[in-house]
Amino acid sequence: MYRTNTCGELNVNNVRQDVILCGWIQKSRDLGGMTFVDLRDRYGITQLVFNMETNRELCEKARKLGREFVVQAKGKVRERSNKNLKMPTGEIEIEVDDLVILNRSEIPPFTIEEETDGGEELRMKYRYLDLRRTSVKNNIILRHRVSQEVRKYMDSIGFIEVETPVLIKSTPEGARDFVVPSRMQPGTFYALPQSPQTLKQLLMVAGFDKYFQIVKCFRDEDLRSDRQPEFSQIDCEMSFVERNDILETFEGLAKYLFRKIKGVEFSEPFLRLSYHDSMEFYGTDKPDLRFDMRFTDLSEIVKGHDFAAFETSEYIGGICADNCSEYTRKQLDELTEFVKRPQIGAKGLIYLRYNHDGSFKSTVDKFYSSGDLKKWAGKVNAKPGDLMLVVAGDKKKTLTALSELRLEMGNRMGLRTKEKFFPLWVIDFPLLEWDDERKRFYAMHHPFTSPVPEDLHLMGTEPGKVRANAYDLVINGIEIGGGSIRIHDAEVQKLMFKVLGFSDEEANEQFGFLLDAFKFGAPPHGGVAFGFDRWVAMFGGQDSIRDFIAFPKNNSGRDVMLDTPSQISSKQLDELQLILGGKK
Repeated sequence: MYRTNTCGELNVNNVRQDVILCGWIQKSRDLGGMTFVDLRDRYGITQLVFNMETNRELCEKARKLGREFVVQAKGKVRERSNKNLKMPTGEIEIEVDDLVILNRSEIPPFTIEEETDGGEELRMKYRYLDLRRTSVKNNIILRHRVSQEVRKYMDSIGFIEVETPVLIKSTPEGARDFVVPSRMQPGTFYALPQSPQTLKQLLMVAGFDKYFQIVKCFRDEDLRSDRQPEFSQIDCEMSFVERNDILETFEGLAKYLFRKIKGVEFSEPFLRLSYHDSMEFYGTDKPDLRFDMRFTDLSEIVKGHDFAAFETSEYIGGICADNCSEYTRKQLDELTEFVKRPQIGAKGLIYLRYNHDGSFKSTVDKFYSSGDLKKWAGKVNAKPGDLMLVVAGDKKKTLTALSELRLEMGNRMGLRTKEKFFPLWVIDFPLLEWDDERKRFYAMHHPFTSPVPEDLHLMGTEPGKVRANAYDLVINGIEIGGGSIRIHDAEVQKLMFKVLGFSDEEANEQFGFLLDAFKFGAPPHGGVAFGFDRWVAMFGGQDSIRDFIAFPKNNSGRDVMLDTPSQISSKQLDELQLILGGKK
């Protein structure tokens, strides 16, 4: 071994021990008679000391060390006179008696420190250098910890980890597939899995009643901070279960992870909120319930007063911000401009100040009396000192605008702290959603989701009213995962394909393997898939999952370090019998 110890483990108990350390040069300080060098590895930083009086040659050698040189240092541990108690190794230093340069380094393109001067694109190009920074390194270590705890818990409750193939069949519905051409079968293609959905269902048919894996998935979709073209799921499936069994099982996993990773205990069951109520009260199917501020429908009490914006609106909704009545006109104008942004699309914003003296001040004073405004306040349970914010218009757009406004107020009021967590299950989603452009239904989750049993009779007559036996786990406004009870009856599955517009031939071509499997005794089953990257990012207190992936892609789906996607050679194209732009 090149070393006896790491750079993060030595302390005063090791004083007078002879040790050998290896690592990278973080920085050096030449103080004339003495030179101090910070040596860094994955475990921490230890200070090395070189003395001109005791070993001039060695000290001069140390002065020539550059940043990120890889070295081996031999010496004796001694207690520091100027201790740094902010560092785990800050009470000791190594008096070096031998130094070996294992490898030299060019000057890095950015400083490898917490406050770096490298922009994101530059750091991604040299990601192996960025990973040396303590915060980034700790993100990857956190990812490791979470994966290990997931496996411990799932094993403890009888789940078996099974790997499923990466080269599978392309299927419709959902995001675009990444496809892989076959050389041995020219003109045919594999697809990379968007999810192991049908494969884990086949494992249920095979009798593996408790399955999981931390699995790579691939989706060719537009990217953002919480999406990557390749990402990881905690993929799970169970047999002989109903919805409640699944929710309790994986609520247990969530509570275990919070306890182990964050030291946070949840003693009560997670809230269960219907999709309908989630949309009506919060305007989204992934509400942030760290704070309440739910919507109130004001349509009945505000119409009939000749205020045109209200009279012509399908829906008028309001939120109440506690203790915000003293917002200035400038602040209110900022909120108005916020909701009028094109990506939100509201036409304007009405405010109502409920002053501390009991009086009211509103945008619409000339249309509504003080008594009318008091009814508004009563409807939303406002108290003196509160601020009401009202948006009107088309119901769907208005709910979306109110949802964004609610989150903005939550930010301004400091209600969305990273160290507070509110998990909940959203249930009873619609099974199907209608596409006006294509004039057909699409599965809201996927085509293997079972209808709620009591709605099954509506499949042939009113499919738009059918609820899905599905559920999402939402934490702090982030969809962490979701799943459903699956269809296990071949006839019901055929009916689902029919409603989605598949012919019998198309259904058999795409999913014949699954329908065939159902003929041989498929058990009732269901499951869930959690975004592993999202779990880790949330535990790390960040919004972007990129910070928790060793080698991520940028927002354009490019790996700037590997410079990919990239072209392939004409020889490879010939072997695959592919033609690009009219040429092989």
